[in-house]
Amino acid sequence: MSESPPPTDAQVAIAVVRTGGIAGIRRQWRVEAAPDDAVHWIDLIDRCPWDQETDAGSGADRFVWSIRARTPSERRERELPDSALDGPWRALVEAVRAASA
Repeated sequence: MSESPPPTDAQVAIAVVRTGGIAGIRRQWRVEAAPDDAVHWIDLIDRCPWDQETDAGSGADRFVWSIRARTPSERRERELPDSALDGPWRALVEAVRAASA
């Protein structure tokens, strides 16, 4: 019996883009989860407060984080000031950065 080949389109994908800072340099990271890792990534996505209001961190030379996540059931997108990147947001961003390094 042969196994079916893995799908070519990942069911879970996360993209993180950081803009701003002193030089205004744009950095981006992306992960497409293997089927075996999808549950781990979905858990990280679900822990984030996607609908919670955040203070717009003002000031020159601050980073802005754009986070997009796609799971089999939904697509989410959020932009956060650097000051709001903590807790579950930081865990998600750091995991994406580590996985795409």
